[in-house]
Amino acid sequence: MKRHLVPVVLTLTALLVSISWAGSVREDSTERLQNSADVLREIAAAPDKGIPDEVVKNSKCMVVVPHLVKAGFIVGAKHGRGVAVCRTSTGWSAPAFVSVSGGSWGLQIGAEGVDLVMLVMNDSGLRHLLSSKFEITGEGSAAAGPVGRHASAGTDWKLNTELLTYSRSRGIFAGLTLEGAVVEQDADATVAIYGNDLPFKKILMGEVAAPAPATSFLRAVAEISHQAKAQEARERAPENQNNSQPQEKPQDENQNQK
Repeated sequence: MKRHLVPVVLTLTALLVSISWAGSVREDSTERLQNSADVLREIAAAPDKGIPDEVVKNSKCMVVVPHLVKAGFIVGAKHGRGVAVCRTSTGWSAPAFVSVSGGSWGLQIGAEGVDLVMLVMNDSGLRHLLSSKFEITGEGSAAAGPVGRHASAGTDWKLNTELLTYSRSRGIFAGLTLEGAVVEQDADATVAIYGNDLPFKKILMGEVAAPAPATSFLRAVAEISHQAKAQEARERAPENQNNSQPQEKPQDENQNQK
């Protein structure tokens, strides 16, 4: 009798462990969405030191990796998990879960936490992101993005740069590079939030409804996008007003002689 009970006990134990693990992954993924929303809102709250409005307005996708590095000295952590969204014909897509690993992260000195934001700027970068796995070197061209309310006129970010990268630290750090890093779909988080392993491309192309835990994050994405458009409209208002003012017609010379 006892011999027959052993497989049953083992099966039940494995089931409980699996359920516990799935719940933990879902909790972590939900927290990741909220942390990513917080990162975007904090960046939007300091526009003069954040991502330029023009860059946000022209981006095709956003990738946010909160707490990329939690601690380190000389060599920081080489792994992070985040979320990505892309523009569609009807707005922003549902979030796709990603992991970033490998490569050289640069010099880390006493960093408490580094938030990473990557903006996909052209069709080539979009194709690489939709492939569900690509390396940021050779396959993907990344560059440090301009900082401040406006993109500097002297930068070439509009030309061939696929990704513009931004890092924000709560501690002290000296430099951050992404050479050799691999960005790929986080299958575990995808299953935990969506219920099954949905294709990365299907999510980012807007073919999947956004899950309830993504509400806060998508709202933050919409807010930073709206802020960029509104700022541009305010800056163009004086120019449009000047162009709309009627110009005085030159007086006829014959009338002046009379």
